[in-house]
Amino acid sequence: MTESEPRDALSARSVAELIPAAEAGGVKFLFFWGHRKRGPGYLSQWWPASFTVDGTVYATAEHYMMAEKARLFGDAETAAAIVAASHPGEVKALGRRVRGFDEDAWRDARAAIVTKGNEAKFGQNEELREYLVGTRNRVLVEASPLDRVWGIGLAADDPRAGRPAAWQGLNLLGFALMTVRDSLSSDLPRE
Repeated sequence: MTESEPRDALSARSVAELIPAAEAGGVKFLFFWGHRKRGPGYLSQWWPASFTVDGTVYATAEHYMMAEKARLFGDAETAAAIVAASHPGEVKALGRRVRGFDEDAWRDARAAIVTKGNEAKFGQNEELREYLVGTRNRVLVEASPLDRVWGIGLAADDPRAGRPAAWQGLNLLGFALMTVRDSLSSDLPRE
């Protein structure tokens, strides 16, 4: 087995790793996008679910991600504004204005930041944790036609959405959530 060939689709953490398993067949996807519908909406970075990391309370996972982005580049002022912001749309706009931003450094850190934020979000909110753990037999896919980094760059109803080789994006959020799911599942008592 090579590095790009996981045991199965559920262990994939990149599109390249997922493609061979998907082409072999039998992969089940859970497509999500948006934050207004209970269940799949829980997976959104914008879903309102407060959690605490290192003494700071975050209203959404988007707040955490963008605050950590600002901290990564030493922009404490923007980080504070992000934490205080009332809406994730405002948070996203502030995140685009982080001073000292470096694309390469962000690329290296972003997945770990989003994973840590979602570990706190799902780990501290029972209903959300139960939902995420309950997706255990599905590959999580952010079917955002607008996002080619965190999502697949395609809508769920696009015929290409069920074929990872045709995805237009990296699905980093989906893979981060699968990592969190694995971590939370391993924390559960065995029956």
